Amino acid sequence: MVMGKLIIFGLIVIYIGGVWKFWNGFSRTNFTQSLPNKIGLALLWPALFVANGSYRRNFRKALKG
Repeated sequence: MVMGKLIIFGLIVIYIGGVWKFWNGFSRTNFTQSLPNKIGLALLWPALFVANGSYRRNFRKALKG
């Protein structure tokens, strides 16, 4: 029971960390620099990271800095 809650907490922390890092590094990506783009791409990062090679490359660019 406790282990499950720790795993969920860890996943939430990783998700929020990914959103934060992508949000702050968005200007280093090749994506169109608009607020709706930034919000959508930041919030959907786990699914896009798994499914899209171009997004993975841009996500890594956003994390550098």
